[in-house]
Amino acid sequence: MNMSFYVGALGASASQKKLDVIGNNLANINTDGFKPKNAVFSELINYNLNDSPEARTELQAGAGTTVVRTNTEHGTAAFMSTGQPNDYAIGMDHAFFKLQDPKSGAISYTRNGHFHIGEFPDGKFYLLTESGKHVLDEKGEKMLANESGLRMLADAAKQGQDRENNLYENENDEESIEEKRQKVGVYTLTYPSRLVNKGDNEFAVRAGDTQNVDKAVENPVLEEGTLERSGTDMAKEMTRLIESQRAFSYALKMVQTSDEVEGTINQLRG
Repeated sequence: MNMSFYVGALGASASQKKLDVIGNNLANINTDGFKPKNAVFSELINYNLNDSPEARTELQAGAGTTVVRTNTEHGTAAFMSTGQPNDYAIGMDHAFFKLQDPKSGAISYTRNGHFHIGEFPDGKFYLLTESGKHVLDEKGEKMLANESGLRMLADAAKQGQDRENNLYENENDEESIEEKRQKVGVYTLTYPSRLVNKGDNEFAVRAGDTQNVDKAVENPVLEEGTLERSGTDMAKEMTRLIESQRAFSYALKMVQTSDEVEGTINQLRG
């Protein structure tokens, strides 16, 4: 194959992948807690020259470009007050809520703090995500979240009633009740950039990555009754969109020009 065709096709393919990433960012501009992604390109000739001599890389000869990875920007975005007691926003970069799937027990992480209360067959009320996953507290335990039930227990404690609840150690002491109340856990990871996107605005540790360990933040910056808005920057994404569209058109123009050159040569040979 003529190298100009090859390089042009690679450029068009890479630009299309970047357009897909930008389109996903723009589609989630109103998704709470969404973190935008950015496609990272690599020039294949440099990629091969800088690798080890015995390595078998993606390119054995020639040049071009490719998307080597998509980075996720786990920074803090703007906050929006909702007044809802089960909405939370993390005011720290690279920090997450820790979730657990009630069926498989799989652990995942998210920045979307829009939670709700759900009752389970054991008769307890838990704090859940929109997809029905448990929100874990700072100790890694399932978060009990019946706010009205908590207030009822507090009233019962004032009246000296003996009622069992794992959120309290001393029901007759208001301060003890507040101290023993579960707190929504906020976690950081050793290598947040290694997290894998699982969909539904959730991330997970890559299978076999034993070095990427989570750790609960002792004094997290956590706002109740608030949600973190999408991190998508419309101006930035539109700029990237224009750049990618032009790069895509130039790559296709290169393929078209190469085809015209080949056609002219074949006619002269005719």
